Amino acid sequence: MTVLRIEHPVRDLAGWRKAFDADPIGRKRSGVKHYRIYHPSDDSNYVIVELDFEEASKAEETLATLRKLWEKVEGTVMMNPQTRMLELIESRVV
Repeated sequence: MTVLRIEHPVRDLAGWRKAFDADPIGRKRSGVKHYRIYHPSDDSNYVIVELDFEEASKAEETLATLRKLWEKVEGTVMMNPQTRMLELIESRVV
């Protein structure tokens, strides 16, 4: 599994969430199997999103699509996105 991790500040969490929920990139169609949204417990104006993919190529395509979208909303909905592709090595419930 490939995980696309995205982190960035937001001006307003509720406004960002509305934009995220509108799903402008079509997450399911893009190959996203599962996602998680976090924010630091001491900073609700910063979000971390993890998107899970079965194929690394789908994660790379989605990142390219997101970068185009971010060019349009940079500074309004979110700022300075940082990304990282992760490969899951192990996941276990203990």
